[in-house]
Amino acid sequence: MKNFVRTALCVAILLVIATPVLAAEKVRWKFAMTWSSTLTPLSNSGPWLAKMVSDMTGGNFEIRIEGAEKHKAPLGILDMVKGGQYQMGHSASYYWKGKDVTTTFFTTAPFSMTASEQYAWFYYGGGLDLMQKVYSKFDVYSFPGGNTGVQMGGWFAKEIKSLQDLQGLKMRIPGLAGEVFAKLGVNVTNIAPGELYTALELGTIDALEWVGPGMDIKMGFHKIAPYYYAGWHEPASELQFLVNKKAYEELSPEYQAVLKTAMEAVVIRMTAANFEVNAKAWDQMKREYPDIKIMTFPDPVLKAMKQATDEVLAGYAAENEEFKEVYESRKAYLDVARKWTKVSEQYYLEAYDVVEE
Repeated sequence: MKNFVRTALCVAILLVIATPVLAAEKVRWKFAMTWSSTLTPLSNSGPWLAKMVSDMTGGNFEIRIEGAEKHKAPLGILDMVKGGQYQMGHSASYYWKGKDVTTTFFTTAPFSMTASEQYAWFYYGGGLDLMQKVYSKFDVYSFPGGNTGVQMGGWFAKEIKSLQDLQGLKMRIPGLAGEVFAKLGVNVTNIAPGELYTALELGTIDALEWVGPGMDIKMGFHKIAPYYYAGWHEPASELQFLVNKKAYEELSPEYQAVLKTAMEAVVIRMTAANFEVNAKAWDQMKREYPDIKIMTFPDPVLKAMKQATDEVLAGYAAENEEFKEVYESRKAYLDVARKWTKVSEQYYLEAYDVVEE
């Protein structure tokens, strides 16, 4: 009898524990990505998130993922999430520059923060609150979605030795970096990804910026442009999760917590995945194409880029109070954070180089 009572009590306790999951309301969301389903590691974000959310809710919260090949609107994610066609999406904030230039800061900015510095700003320096303020006008929430790390400065058919070499150069480079290069005499253009290799091969363009070795190797640029320049324009390109505000607020507090926890977990995996594919791809490129030359822009060119960047950002800040608020927040945080980055990571790497010689 005692065993029966004990068993019955254990079953009752288990039922009480399980009841919230078993009785939870079923939630079914649709999730759209800017990326095609095959563009890894970026396209891993949705499936990773969906599995975590499903696992944590016993399958009650289901998220169905659609890549760009399905919905056919890779740069329409913000509008589709705002309008409710999709409750959630994965993209990059600087794609909405034409709607609100301030959004670019939540991806990256030239000569700005590293990934570590930027995450610290998001979570502890007020960046996340500023991002929600900017996106509130679109009736969506925006959350960090993983980082590509430092993006390379681009593939060039010819070496850049001076500012004069930029005059009339035809280059595919979008966003704020495109505005900076345009100020320095570059003919900036935007070409569809599928046409980039042919444009570079035929000389329609002289240079292009894409991402980094992990994604560039799939495009084949290293086969036709020998000069691979180090980054300056996207030191920490943050992706984003967009969530329809009404849909999010209709979730229970428990499901909101599950979703936020899963997003933060994907941030870590996505950032690590980008580093991993870049490291492996660069190793492969160097073995198979040893003539690739890693370059840094000459000091006068870098200084001109920085001056042009400051002018572009100052111009927007003078016209847009919200842009100015985010710009000044990032700048103030970077002024403190960069001192520690130099003492810790930069000095360590210099010491490592010494002992490896």
